[in-house]
Amino acid sequence: MHQTETRTATHVLIIGYVWPEPRSSAAGGHMMQIIQCFQEQGWHITFSSPAALGEHKADLASLGIAEVNIELNNSSFDRFISELQPDIVLFDRFMMEEQFGWRVEKCCPNALRILESSDVQSLRDARQQLLKNHLKIDPEADDLKALFNDQLNAIYQPMADSDVAQREIAAFYRSDLNLIISEVEIDLLTEHFKVPRALLHHCPLMLNGMPDRARPFEDRAHFLSIGNFRHAPNWDAVLWMKNAIWPLIRQQLPSAQLHIYGAYTPPKATALHNAGQGFHVMNWAEDALEVMAGARVCLAPLRFGAGIKGKLLDAMICGTPSVTTPIGAEGMHGEMAWPGVVAASVGEIAAAAVELYRNEVLWNEAQVQGHALLAARYQHRTHCASLIERIEQCRGNLQQHRTNNFTGAMLRHHHHKSTQYMAQWIEAKNRV
Repeated sequence: MHQTETRTATHVLIIGYVWPEPRSSAAGGHMMQIIQCFQEQGWHITFSSPAALGEHKADLASLGIAEVNIELNNSSFDRFISELQPDIVLFDRFMMEEQFGWRVEKCCPNALRILESSDVQSLRDARQQLLKNHLKIDPEADDLKALFNDQLNAIYQPMADSDVAQREIAAFYRSDLNLIISEVEIDLLTEHFKVPRALLHHCPLMLNGMPDRARPFEDRAHFLSIGNFRHAPNWDAVLWMKNAIWPLIRQQLPSAQLHIYGAYTPPKATALHNAGQGFHVMNWAEDALEVMAGARVCLAPLRFGAGIKGKLLDAMICGTPSVTTPIGAEGMHGEMAWPGVVAASVGEIAAAAVELYRNEVLWNEAQVQGHALLAARYQHRTHCASLIERIEQCRGNLQQHRTNNFTGAMLRHHHHKSTQYMAQWIEAKNRV
């Protein structure tokens, strides 16, 4: 590439919490969708991370993306970014903004700083704690309607008292722009935590075009559940299915089989495998869409979580109706019909799963509803154009944008100073 082209092209540095694994998690898939959006603009991308290489890491080099290993609490990053001089820096989750934000501001003060939240982690954590408290009172609780009801109002106080929320929302303020995957989370941040709308941008999962014709009802068999086992909501859902939901389904469908796929399957999950009960722990799926396309019903009984769920979007892509909870469906369908059933108790989830599995008319309606949702809410072209427009607006008015965010400037001043001194102390200590 000619030197003049290198100087004039927009250069994006991504600082990843992990290396993206689009076949293992929705977060990895979303990162690759954002990268694709940037590449469509002709932008040059460098992806860096302090994390170890994952087993299912995307081949970024084949996409023309430079890969750089970076270190925490090491001034080598300062030299690296000073030489690179990116126009845009994207932090993958708030922990990376905490670690590297002050270095970016010091070395590249004019670079636009974007935070990709993946989901609001403090919301997920607070909901997990609410569930634990609920189960302490009633360990056998199988109806979670009260827990799911009016979640955003109920969740505010436990979030406000959380160290994670205070850190995460402070990082949102310090950033020039935050990519929020769910409209529900935008409402939470603006209405309850008073984060300025000017700092937030709705950026959901993005789909290129519409899927080909899905397999029909008669060509499908079995139930399917899928999700990275390292993600706590997924593991909780597996346990809930094993102990409460699946036995009820088997009572009505004695020959039914449930196939559970997930990356990084731990021994505790493998130990749940029981072919006699039709409960199959299948480890990682080489092609998640292929196994989803052959299933008749997707089960996603999530009792806590945040963001929007990649497994449920995959189900829509494959024309596979799903049964989930209000947490699972949150932020995914707006006022449109859910392509399956949303239920809040063990009995309702099991009954809905059995009915969808047996009822071809209901099943076909759900498949059509899924494709309608994809067309209306998840098209790459629409959301990519909106994202690029928002980024360019911020870049073109960056100084005023930052002036309008005095709270962010104040938080950067105090946080970055303390983080800088701590990082420098750790680096000096490591030299000894």
